[in-house]
Amino acid sequence: MKIALRILFALSMVLVVAAASPRLCAGQTPPAVPASQAATPVPGTQQAYTLPPDKLAKAIALSRIRNILGFAGSLWGIAVLWILLAWRGAARLAWWAERMTRHRWLDGLLYFGVLLVVLTVAGLPLDLYGHWVSREYGISVQGWGSWFVDQGKGLGLSLVIGAPVLLFFNRIVGRWPRRFWVGAWVAALPLMVLGAFVSPLLEPIFNKFEPLSKSNPALVQELEKVVARTGTNIPPDRMYLMRASAKTNGLNAYVSGLGATKRVVVWDTTAGRIPNDEILFIFAHESGHYVLNHIPEGLAAAAVYLFFLFWACAGFAGWLVRRFGPSWQVFALPSRSGFVVLLLAVSIASFITEPVGNAFSRHIEHQADVYGQEAIHGIVADPQKTAVAAFNALGEAWLEDPSPSPFIEFWSYNHPSVQTRANFALHYNPWANGGHGRFFKN
Repeated sequence: MKIALRILFALSMVLVVAAASPRLCAGQTPPAVPASQAATPVPGTQQAYTLPPDKLAKAIALSRIRNILGFAGSLWGIAVLWILLAWRGAARLAWWAERMTRHRWLDGLLYFGVLLVVLTVAGLPLDLYGHWVSREYGISVQGWGSWFVDQGKGLGLSLVIGAPVLLFFNRIVGRWPRRFWVGAWVAALPLMVLGAFVSPLLEPIFNKFEPLSKSNPALVQELEKVVARTGTNIPPDRMYLMRASAKTNGLNAYVSGLGATKRVVVWDTTAGRIPNDEILFIFAHESGHYVLNHIPEGLAAAAVYLFFLFWACAGFAGWLVRRFGPSWQVFALPSRSGFVVLLLAVSIASFITEPVGNAFSRHIEHQADVYGQEAIHGIVADPQKTAVAAFNALGEAWLEDPSPSPFIEFWSYNHPSVQTRANFALHYNPWANGGHGRFFKN
């Protein structure tokens, strides 16, 4: 987990560039196994997503590691902020920054820049272990040199974007000390929209893209059929191939951006590795997010969430200053070190409320699954079989556990489990006996 990016997202949402639009295999992921190799289903049940025994064992082991890293990363991020305050590091950093320059905005940028570096470095051991695990299990093929370059790029973005944003919010706290949370909320709203808009413009910093028509013209023609059926208005010149194979064996395809930046991206690990019919389903799923207005709904839900988050954290942070301020050498929230207390409050509240956001995300992902399966009806021979095969391909590529813990799925999954999605797809056939789907009449 990137501690700094997580805090920035919770506070301002401006770094929504990390995951601006819903993606089919974001979070927990999916798989594809020939029936002859599939694990034997439990008697009395029909499992749409299965893995051969060797991959099943790896998926279960990897799932445990992912779960531990997920919770450890969140709790470690909270602990680092607490340690910075308890050891008076936040207060000493403020004193040092003030000594370095007399310009108030410069010392603010210096303060928050160093803070972001400290938080990033603190999270590096877990990130290193996570990448090592990903390489050991064959998910990642990215070398360590390239990985460290990406970490450096991420830190650079944090400094260029994050430090000014944190300073901006710090100034809001200082300008309206009694009702700062209202100002912070109002300021966060346009930043959320901006983050969704600029996301595709920042993605090439980390990966290489090229026109999809250059290497897969036949696939572009097939995708245009889905575009015509869904009315998503994405022309071929906005369809791209991402060179993901340099870093991962995982599969993915997604739609990102808003308005003029909206585009389709297919990973090169996906194109040619799974049948085009399955890619059409993945693309149709992503199109569903646009047609069903999931991005505006998500922004609206985030706005409501942030309103109450900022309100609650303002009171909680104020209590923390009154209770621990003297020992932390923090005497007011509008100060630089006081703002770290606010970050701590936001970090704690974000962790506690994580299941709420994930429940909303699972809801819209299920809607997109339904939409995607209906959208390819009449374009592919068997929508049910295609959707199930796509989920199996994704699950196997990412080694997702076919039977995740219900608690883990409730707390951590921003998508339904692959087993849940594949089982639904297997049995979803609204066209039987002359019926029609939820979103399409034919």
